[in-house]
Amino acid sequence: MATIIMPQLGETVTEGTVAQWLKNVGDSVDKYEDFVEVSTDKVNAGVPSPVTGTIRELLVKEGETVATGTPIAIIEEVGAGASTSPPPAPATPQAEAAPVSAPPSSNGAAASSDPAAAGSDAALRGASPAVRRLAREHHIDIRALKGTGSNGRVTAEDVMAAARNVTTAAPAHAAPAPGPAAPPPTGRTSTYAQPIPGTIVPLTQARRIIAERMVESRRTAPHAWSMVEIDVTDVWAWRVREKARFERETGYKLTLLPFFIRAVVESLAAFPLMNARFNAGDGATAPSIYVNDEVNIGIAIGLPSNLVVPVVKHADKLSIKGLAAAAGELIDKARKGKLGVDDLAGGTFTVNNNGANGSWASAPIINAGQAGIVTMESVAKKLVVRDDDTIAIRSMMNCCLSLDHRVVDGYVASGFLADVKRRLERMGPQGEL
Repeated sequence: MATIIMPQLGETVTEGTVAQWLKNVGDSVDKYEDFVEVSTDKVNAGVPSPVTGTIRELLVKEGETVATGTPIAIIEEVGAGASTSPPPAPATPQAEAAPVSAPPSSNGAAASSDPAAAGSDAALRGASPAVRRLAREHHIDIRALKGTGSNGRVTAEDVMAAARNVTTAAPAHAAPAPGPAAPPPTGRTSTYAQPIPGTIVPLTQARRIIAERMVESRRTAPHAWSMVEIDVTDVWAWRVREKARFERETGYKLTLLPFFIRAVVESLAAFPLMNARFNAGDGATAPSIYVNDEVNIGIAIGLPSNLVVPVVKHADKLSIKGLAAAAGELIDKARKGKLGVDDLAGGTFTVNNNGANGSWASAPIINAGQAGIVTMESVAKKLVVRDDDTIAIRSMMNCCLSLDHRVVDGYVASGFLADVKRRLERMGPQGEL
């Protein structure tokens, strides 16, 4: 027998939530096959079985949160030399024990018990955790869809196409009802990504944990806030000059973000307390401040149904071009639902590009375990009185900082912001990425 424990999904993660069991008691499971989805505050991750065998016991219920290292399942391993074929199915197989009703999808797939659909379970296993989560939110059975991704993989677009088709498709086997026709069922369920007025939006596990962590951060860390205005005229001109060539060479768009991150990491080197975390102590050890020896920058990315903060590792070692490519890759993976656990672990400081949505100023909540989060706000042309008393039209941007007042005081925080401002204003309009 193999006892499976709750894995540690990231170096600072101390607990996980069983979001969904992908196997039932009595089901066979192959080595490296995902048999459970586990949620943290930022990601759902499929957990592979370390052995080939049969699920004998599920020790944790769906939706239950337990500490890392807690036993969650017991798997009876296939004996050496024994057949690895699945054992006889239990009286109530998974497909019958937890049916998910799905209408015909826009790509022509329909729920069916036809043996020709034998590959449907493979389609379910092949879909990413993010796609399976999206399907659950919209009550779509992935096994009934024809995937358009590589090797027939069901993608997020396939799920959303099926969800959109619910309102227009009628069941193929439905017989005409006698008398006046009943209004067609809408099949619409309110979700965070598609809220419907007058309905309740059920919280996904990820959103529930995000809510808990945000409250915890505000309650635990005494937040303070500061803002500076930065003249980004020259660095903006540099970015405009380079953007076409950069996109042609890398396939990613060149935004102001990598220039901003570069200024931030240089300022973190000058003000290392901003790259620290507060340790409350546990009785045996006294409270302390730990100054991180790595500079790993989290990038806050808002998605239709979630907020994720993937991390650019060792950002202080990267050029502006390297930061742009790394950030572009993470943003692309986030939008496609392909972020892995490693992409989200290890952040020491966070940046947030609120200006992409037109924000002028904001007071973000600190990512737990960090000393601060800084924002880029929208860039606007303004009449500015310069140091020589001339008036010019300049591109100006606000930069806002939320800080953990247990770690840094206003003197350090304002010095850090002033340093970021100075570095950005010295960038461009010429230079090498």
